[in-house]
Amino acid sequence: MKAVGYQQALAITDPASLLDIELPQPVATGFDILVKVAAISVNPVDTKVRKRAEPPAGEYKVLGWDAAGEVVAIGEQVTRFAVGDKVYYAGALQRQGSNAEFQVVDERIVGKMPANLGFAEAAALPLTALTAWELLFDRLELATPSLKHPKPVLLVTGAAGGVGSILVQLARKLTTATIVATASRPETQAWVTALGAHYVIDHNQPLLPQLRHLGIDAVSHVASLTHTDLHYPELVQALAPQGKLALIDDPANGLDIMPLKQKSISLHWEFMFTRAMFNTDDMITQHHILTDLSRLIEEGQVKSTLQQEFGIINAENLRKAHALLESGKAIGKIVLHGFN
Repeated sequence: MKAVGYQQALAITDPASLLDIELPQPVATGFDILVKVAAISVNPVDTKVRKRAEPPAGEYKVLGWDAAGEVVAIGEQVTRFAVGDKVYYAGALQRQGSNAEFQVVDERIVGKMPANLGFAEAAALPLTALTAWELLFDRLELATPSLKHPKPVLLVTGAAGGVGSILVQLARKLTTATIVATASRPETQAWVTALGAHYVIDHNQPLLPQLRHLGIDAVSHVASLTHTDLHYPELVQALAPQGKLALIDDPANGLDIMPLKQKSISLHWEFMFTRAMFNTDDMITQHHILTDLSRLIEEGQVKSTLQQEFGIINAENLRKAHALLESGKAIGKIVLHGFN
């Protein structure tokens, strides 16, 4: 089968950073389904793994943790899917990825595609939607009524990216929180406003004066999606006593948690791959989340965050997608679809 992979961790400007290759087609056993991949999207995790992780000598590593396609075979323990089903999923970090014509994936982290979306629109959703859903409801517990924060205010930093684009929609539709999103350019500010943010402020400027200008003295919840180390002191100041801070990025020098103590602020890390990586007892939750997401999309309450299509799935186009993500200027999701 055709695939895109690499053997060395290289800068994306190096032609060998991603290569067009041929690999054996995988076989579905156990809880796995075999998917003929129709479309993929590219996430920051793809670029991080490419720069850090090398496969064993002589082997290729295939990236990709977002896909939509059709089931072509099932393992003997599969009960939720049949050949011919159209599915979408984010896969598992420890397995070969979706930048290939065929991929095996555990049925417990797969959902049936929304009936009203094509493969490209569906492929833009799984990783970011799962991350956003788990962050909002498993980590920040925003769906749970709270005497501590009867009128929740959610601050979302870096709201125009892939996770932020779906998180703002889910928060607006499924919670009662007032949503303050951060974005720095006119086009990104317009994007997050259209997605449902009540207010938009500029994360390239001090946050506290902008919040006060809106009449917001404190926020109850923070979803920090990028540059947490840069904003951390202000986020701690902005959070109300007993507030919750959740992040998804990798602060370069770690975080000093002592400033959180006086306010009893709780700190939460969201890592979408945890359930599949550790085969947790509740791994099936991701299947249920994607099923609920499909319903919301079919009802018109949430929309795909696809913003750019980079053509067919090959090394050249994937290098372009990685380069754009590394520039920090991407809006929403980048999708590729089909093979030559």
